[in-house]
Amino acid sequence: MEHKTAYRTEERGRSVVMVTYPHAHILDVVGPLEVLTGAKYFLPEGPAPYDVELVAAQAGPVRTTSGLSLTADLGFSQAMEDTAPIDTLIVSGGHGTMAALEDKALLTFVRHAAKRARRVVSICTGAIILAELGLLEGRRATTHWWWCPILESRYPKVRVERDAIFVRDGNIWTSAGVTAGMDLALALVEMDWGHDVALQVARYNVMYMMRPGGQSQFSAHLVAQAAEDPAINATLAHILAHPGEALTVTALAARAGLSERTFARRFKDETGLTPAAYVETARVQAARVALETRPQGIEQIAGEVGFQNAERMRRAFQRHLGVSASEYRDRFRGAQVGGDQIRDGPS
Repeated sequence: MEHKTAYRTEERGRSVVMVTYPHAHILDVVGPLEVLTGAKYFLPEGPAPYDVELVAAQAGPVRTTSGLSLTADLGFSQAMEDTAPIDTLIVSGGHGTMAALEDKALLTFVRHAAKRARRVVSICTGAIILAELGLLEGRRATTHWWWCPILESRYPKVRVERDAIFVRDGNIWTSAGVTAGMDLALALVEMDWGHDVALQVARYNVMYMMRPGGQSQFSAHLVAQAAEDPAINATLAHILAHPGEALTVTALAARAGLSERTFARRFKDETGLTPAAYVETARVQAARVALETRPQGIEQIAGEVGFQNAERMRRAFQRHLGVSASEYRDRFRGAQVGGDQIRDGPS
């Protein structure tokens, strides 16, 4: 790809402060920053669009969940001495989030930095840190689908949107898990530098400019992996492997060797979904794969994955993804053929 300019980096751009901590998810940190800083390739010559600082308990290496370490520029005590305005304060997420809630220096820094930031952003479970500080009270917010129930139960004044990729409420932005942080960052680029620059950044990073649907589109296999009850786990695996079968509660309960009432209760306890809701999610997932990889018509695919007809599948796609099955296929094909949309699947 041809870049417009060689960028001058000696001048400072918009201040971006990324907060991290031990066992944060490395992509929660570097993913959004790559999107933001990538805007420099598509702007006229001048200062870099964003000036990034990584802040942690102390300057130096911070080990992430991947085992790789990132190097923090400043510790919280040093960063507290800076009173200059912050353009964008970002709080990363990851498996270390609950431990980070016990870090008084981190909480103090985020609380004070948020007051001098134009906008405050959380990636994945970073929303829990914002909620702990009261920054999400009365606001709409999201986090990784697995953590949404925890966010709701611990912080009942937060209006959790479980299926959003990201949410903006005033100057506070929250995102779902991992790659959703890159979607949010792309929206920030569009706000700051316009649609054309954001589109170029999306192409450069092989992303959708706007990903269709919400995070429920990624969760069918993840829910199955999380179930601990052997009978429910086996049922989930069967649904994923045979979405075209008649997957009624009666049939599934019989397969699990449980009464219908007991089966429905244990299924909901394990997955957070009713059997019917999970079956529909699994069928949408199977249909997505078929639409992306096979040439058969929509009516045939609808029958094969258990929707019986194209109209039922269209309604399910609208509920889960916000687009019809035909629109979904058109988007995918447009991305493959190239040009204006580049597909980024879940990771």
